[in-house]
Amino acid sequence: METGRIADLLHPFAELSPDQLTTTSTYIDLLLKWNARVSLTAIRDPDEIVTRHFGESYFAAKILLREDWAGSVIDFGSGAGFPGIPFAMLRPKASVTLIESNGKKAAFLNEVVGQLGLKNVELFRGRGESYGKKADLVLMRAVESFDRALDVAAGLVQPAGRLCLLIGESQTTAAKTLEPQLSWSEPVRIPQGDKRVLLVGKL
Repeated sequence: METGRIADLLHPFAELSPDQLTTTSTYIDLLLKWNARVSLTAIRDPDEIVTRHFGESYFAAKILLREDWAGSVIDFGSGAGFPGIPFAMLRPKASVTLIESNGKKAAFLNEVVGQLGLKNVELFRGRGESYGKKADLVLMRAVESFDRALDVAAGLVQPAGRLCLLIGESQTTAAKTLEPQLSWSEPVRIPQGDKRVLLVGKL
């Protein structure tokens, strides 16, 4: 996809540098290529992939992390790499771990990380319960079995860390009820998100 088109589509979410736009274009090409044979996303339209996956991820990264932030990030149930890889692209000083148990999706993530030359990303192929480490910021988006996954994700947050959920607005009450030990902020509406929000809880 042309970088100019990507920039236009991302305008409501975040402004990227020319290098970041080029890297995003490469990522999109890889995603479209792999998605033809491996189910990475149900969205097929390239424009919608940019706004729904990249836009949402970049928006969250801009809000949550300063440009010079150098903490640890876990993307739990990374899937096609959202939002973890966009976080790593925008915040190169952060150390990002992608947790993904599906072998084909993990293979895709390995290729993306290699092709994009992301030195601040590592992949853990396995379940979150088996990871054994905690992070300053844990990300969760579009996972199956929300209740169970949320409990695992919350367990990956280190003391004084944050759990960031990219979810539907209707799920916010459930999240706060399931994890009352977290101090939850008010949800932030995601642009063009069709009632999708960014919800952050602090341990």
